[in-house]
Amino acid sequence: MTSLGAFKTPSLGFAEPSAENKQAPFGTRSVSLQAVAIRMKSVSSTKKITSATKLIAATKLRGAELRSQAARNLPTPTHDLLGDAPGAPVSKTVVVPITTDRGLCGGINTIICKYAKGIVALEEQNPDGDVKVFVVGDKGRSQLRRVYPDKLLGFTQDNGKFGGLTFGVASLISEEILKAEADKVMIAYNRFFNAAKYVPTIATVLSSSAAEAMAEEGGMLDAYELEGPDRAEMLMDLAEFQLASQLYQAMLDNSTSEQASKMQAMENATNNAQEMLEKLTQLYNRTRQAAITTELSEIIGGASALEG
Repeated sequence: MTSLGAFKTPSLGFAEPSAENKQAPFGTRSVSLQAVAIRMKSVSSTKKITSATKLIAATKLRGAELRSQAARNLPTPTHDLLGDAPGAPVSKTVVVPITTDRGLCGGINTIICKYAKGIVALEEQNPDGDVKVFVVGDKGRSQLRRVYPDKLLGFTQDNGKFGGLTFGVASLISEEILKAEADKVMIAYNRFFNAAKYVPTIATVLSSSAAEAMAEEGGMLDAYELEGPDRAEMLMDLAEFQLASQLYQAMLDNSTSEQASKMQAMENATNNAQEMLEKLTQLYNRTRQAAITTELSEIIGGASALEG
């Protein structure tokens, strides 16, 4: 499906008249009027579609915004406890760009893919580093699998298609990411602020071993007296929950940003279609008026010839 995020009004291109039409001015005029009328009908249909899509996106935006706000602080407690800055250099990183499954939503997917490429390039500067990419969303998969055929760890799409986007869906995705046994996971997504502002953001989630290294350097976790065999298991559970909760919050934010961007893109497309329709109407009226004037001139000329 072609994205209308940057809607461009198509140019008016009419075919050159044939030799027969060049000798028949009335036929040429009627073909031109018919071509303009067909184009007007096509643009009018496009305008109806973009206008309806905008209304649908606006309706979905209100519900998505409420869900996003409710989950905004979900990963905060574990983030404050485990942190997001490794206490020692890490060797394995998984980059998770969150994109949409469908188009017609502006350039938010392109921006996230650019951020993901930047993270991969930065992590590759570590000579001992190993970077993998796990893509959420079909649009990101189609862009990044061509760039990183050997680094693509996996992908998921149609998230929340059946039953909506839930914490359970995010947990299943996080389980697939955890199989890579990475030291840190970097999630790239669009953080939603309002209908006119959504900012590309990077959220870092540490593994249990990286969180332990950070605690040894004076992290908040070190303030708690956690010793014995239960400490390692608890750290692993906390790290898994942090990844699932951060992924869930990021997916909700990105979904809300998608609807906001789609609403704006469809509004621009509708305005462009209206502007083009007005120009086509003017062209149709001018062409029709010219045809009428020419016909009247020919009738008057013929009458004068008969009188003479």
